[in-house]
Amino acid sequence: MKINFRILCLLSLIFAAMQRHVQQAVRQMILAVAVVTMACCSSSPLAATTPLASTEQTVNNFTIKRGTNISHWLSQSAERGEARRQHIKEEDFARLEELGFDFVRLPIDEEQFWDEQGNKLPEAWQLLTQALNWAEKHHLRTIVDMHVIRSHDFNAVNEGKTNVLFTSDEAQQSYINMWYQLSDVLKTYSTDSVAYELMNEPVADEHEQWNELIFKAHKALREREPQRTLVIGSNKWQGTWTFKYLRIPEGDKNIILSFHYYEPQALTHYGAPWTPIGKYSGKLTYPGCLISQADYDDAPESLKPILKQYACQWDRERIAQDFRDAIAVAKKYGVQLYCGEWGVYEPVDRKLAYDWTRDMLWVFDKYNIAWASWCYDNDFGFWDQKSQSFKDRPLVDLLTGKKK
Repeated sequence: MKINFRILCLLSLIFAAMQRHVQQAVRQMILAVAVVTMACCSSSPLAATTPLASTEQTVNNFTIKRGTNISHWLSQSAERGEARRQHIKEEDFARLEELGFDFVRLPIDEEQFWDEQGNKLPEAWQLLTQALNWAEKHHLRTIVDMHVIRSHDFNAVNEGKTNVLFTSDEAQQSYINMWYQLSDVLKTYSTDSVAYELMNEPVADEHEQWNELIFKAHKALREREPQRTLVIGSNKWQGTWTFKYLRIPEGDKNIILSFHYYEPQALTHYGAPWTPIGKYSGKLTYPGCLISQADYDDAPESLKPILKQYACQWDRERIAQDFRDAIAVAKKYGVQLYCGEWGVYEPVDRKLAYDWTRDMLWVFDKYNIAWASWCYDNDFGFWDQKSQSFKDRPLVDLLTGKKK
């Protein structure tokens, strides 16, 4: 019994010692964990803010100033096959870089990229990525512009068509799916190099219809590409007068607001056969009273309702006045503003065309508005692809700042 009692006492002492050591070890372990945690919180912002950082947006470097539209190639064109492949080549991008442009706007149409069953048409996709590669090689940023889709054509009213995009959930989902597929292919391009323009010249009956679609498309793309620059225009052909109705997601700094401007159209579309104002054949004065009272009185009665708005003073100050709402809305959201289309139809008297172009550039410079002329090589452009020469060198000199 004595031996058992001694053994029991010895075991008790050993257990007590072990317990004290375990408690001390546990206390030391808890203290060490606390110290490490405090150190991480104070010295490692990444560890402390990972959940927030994953959703926090940074502003990318997609900055633009002077550009042009590469139009009537992957949009508004019946060219296919070899003719389309030869229309725009790497040398065109090299030329634009040499002239001093820093970006291009590249319109694309649904019918060129998807058939009516929604299957991809490979050649157009290959041409698009090839163009983006050439643009990057020649230090040109690119705005990929969804120009015409089967459910929405900016010119539908003049072509006897009906747009269903803003009234059909199915059409809107198809539109978003197209952006999903474009994103799948284009997301590998740097956000400093390529931007997406949600829609060219939206024409919704109600301004809020376009605003609601903006938020849908924005949410869909932001889930996939949080940093990509998105270009958003105003309703009714991206007119400056509808900017006061435009709503965009707040706090997103990787948005550029876009408007188009061809006013006064009596000048910029003089003689254009596709628009009623092109039927006016009287005299024009710019700057000054664009259409005199005498010329207005002599005009056909059918044109007078259209001409009335142009029988007044037009100059750079009037242009700047038209830009007021667009400038104010861009300032409100703290984002860049740019004019995605502007230009003069080729047959227009060149002196008038150059005077108007000069005034447009003056307003752009004054209010720090980026721009893309319409266009590179079509009927408002300065380059002739057939002759491989400038068809309007004074115009391109004005655009590139080589001539005042």
